[in-house]
Amino acid sequence: MSYNKERYHTLKQLAYYILFGVWWLVSHLPLWFLHGFASFASIILFYVVRYRRKVVHENIKTSFPELSSRTRWMIERRYYTHFCDLLMESVKYFSISEKEMKRRMRFKGLELIEESCRNGRSCGVFLGHYGNWEWISSMPLWVDKDLCTCTQLYHPLENYVTDQLVLYTRKRFGGINITADKSIKYMVNYMRQGKPILVGFIADQAPFWDNIYYWTDFLHHETPWFTGAERIMQKLDMDVYYLDVRRIKRGYYVAEYKRITTEPKKCEQFWLTGEYSKMLEHTIRRGPSYWLWSHRRWKRTKEEWLKITHGGLELRSKN
Repeated sequence: MSYNKERYHTLKQLAYYILFGVWWLVSHLPLWFLHGFASFASIILFYVVRYRRKVVHENIKTSFPELSSRTRWMIERRYYTHFCDLLMESVKYFSISEKEMKRRMRFKGLELIEESCRNGRSCGVFLGHYGNWEWISSMPLWVDKDLCTCTQLYHPLENYVTDQLVLYTRKRFGGINITADKSIKYMVNYMRQGKPILVGFIADQAPFWDNIYYWTDFLHHETPWFTGAERIMQKLDMDVYYLDVRRIKRGYYVAEYKRITTEPKKCEQFWLTGEYSKMLEHTIRRGPSYWLWSHRRWKRTKEEWLKITHGGLELRSKN
C-alpha cells in the first residue's frame, strides 16, 4: 500500500515538472503572440466547443435584462476572448519580468495602504474574479516589504498539478499563500509580531448551503455571499478596502484601493459584505465582459435555502 502511495506521489511530481517546463517555455513567447493565440482559441471555445455557453448566456441575460440581445451577445463574445486572454496571461506570469509586470499591472491608492500600515494596522481587501485577478498577486512589487507583508487566501485545487502551478505563480513576486483553514492562525501570528499584513479575499464564489448567512440583490439576482472575510476582518480589527480593477486595454490593468472603513468592529453585521457587493456590481457594470461569467454564481436560490434552513429548524425543535 505504501509503495503504491509513493509511486502515485512520484507520478504527480513528474507530471508537475513536465507541465511546469512546458508552461515556462511557452511563457517566453511575446504577449502579442499569446494574445493572438487567445483570439483563435476563443473562437473555438465559443463556436465549436461551446464551453459553458448556456451558463454564460443565462448569467448575462438575467443580469442585464435592460440591454438588447445584440448587446448581450457582444458581452458574451468579448468574455470568451478575455477568458482566453486570462489563461495566456497566467502562463506569461511564469517568466514575466518585474519591470514588465509593473508596466502591465499598476496599483493606485497605495498611499491609503501605506497610511494604514504605518499606523500598525493590517488591511483586509475585498476583490472579485474580475480582470486578471492572478496578476494582482504582483502587489509585493509596489509596497515596502518592511512596511507590510502581502498575502492571499486560497482554496487548494483538487488537481495537484494545477494547484502547485498556481501556487508557484502567486508567490513569484513575494506574496504568501495562506490556505483558508489556517488563515486566522497565520494572521494572528504575524500581527502579534507587530507586522502589518495585507490580505486579499476573493469572495464572489457561490457558497455551500451551510456557509450561507447573508443574501442581497446583485445584478438582478438574490445572491448568497461568503461572510467569512467580513468575520475575519472584524475579529482581527483590520482596515477594510475594496480593490477596484479596470482593464485599460488588452494586457494592461489598473487596480485602485478604495477604503471602506478603519473601524470594522463598529459596523453592523453583514454591512461590510453588503458594501463589497455594491462596489463589485459597479465594477462589473462598468466593463461587463471581464467578470467570470462561466461560473455558476446563482445555482442556489433563496427559496431552496429557506426550505433547507426551515426544515433544519423544525428537525431540531422536534429533537
